Amino acid sequence: MGQEGKEMASSEAHKRASAKYDAANTTRVFIKLNDKTDADILQKLDSVENKQGYIKDLIRADIAKK
Repeated sequence: MGQEGKEMASSEAHKRASAKYDAANTTRVFIKLNDKTDADILQKLDSVENKQGYIKDLIRADIAKK
């Protein structure tokens, strides 16, 4: 198997391993935002580098307040 074949096999194995890990250890949460009524939220999310980290920080700050 040439180098390209090894990389492809490794890549596919990595994808399978990642998918297996995600299925066992993660939960996806989706949010639907309206372009018009939620424009302020969308604008803020567009301005932050790490949307996931920003949202998680906000939730954790809210939890800490209670």
